[in-house]
Amino acid sequence: MPTASLTLDILAIAAHRDDVEQTCGGTLLKMAQRGHRTGILDLTRGEMGTRGTAEDRAREATDAAKILGVSWRRALDIPDGRVENTWANRLKVAAVIREMRPRVVILPYWKGRHPDHYTCSILGYEACFLAGLAKLGLTRSSSDMDAASEEERMASSLPPHRPFKIIYATLYYDIRPTFVVDMGEQFEGKLASIMAYKSQFSDQEAGKDIFPAHDEIRARVDAMARHYGMLAGVTHAEPFLQKELGLVEDLLAIPVKSI
Repeated sequence: MPTASLTLDILAIAAHRDDVEQTCGGTLLKMAQRGHRTGILDLTRGEMGTRGTAEDRAREATDAAKILGVSWRRALDIPDGRVENTWANRLKVAAVIREMRPRVVILPYWKGRHPDHYTCSILGYEACFLAGLAKLGLTRSSSDMDAASEEERMASSLPPHRPFKIIYATLYYDIRPTFVVDMGEQFEGKLASIMAYKSQFSDQEAGKDIFPAHDEIRARVDAMARHYGMLAGVTHAEPFLQKELGLVEDLLAIPVKSI
């Protein structure tokens, strides 16, 4: 079992490198600044992206993680553009859940334009469920254990773990969030983490009809963050949804005034 220093408080799971930065980067930075251990699991390596290469994305993802104060980041080998909710893929993600033992998991919202995104949401949820099944045997890396003995497999087995909370980042879907996170002080860091993906967001001919111009990116990120901030009376915020009913113990401690 991993030691406490190697586990995570919060793990964000997304289909592609740069998804997390755009949807919940400010929140991850804020949580890291509060002393929480944060991590990012990218399901793919970005090899099908219109701009740049998987190698470019790997370097940029490392730079972005440093900006956000992320303690841990890993990319799986699921094919880009072909994120499928298969048993094998669920086991890959479940193994990470058991290895890193996060209390909170952030997933993309389960509806969206890109099939990889909404599939990641369902896949991530089901992997969190599987990770808690005591009779399901999982090791840290199935590829590393292919030639291992039975004793070695048993020694490397991961104990069950299920996150306490699963929340959904809803930034790119038009739905009213359950709550927003004030990230006014982290806005510049969020923007810097996005701009770390130079191969994606620099002005170039490839994908010019899909990607906004470099000078427009800040305006778009700012506008969306201000919109959700306005709903809660702060300057910049990121939106999230939870499936569970909220629980309040003190009516005088509920934030955000009504009138």
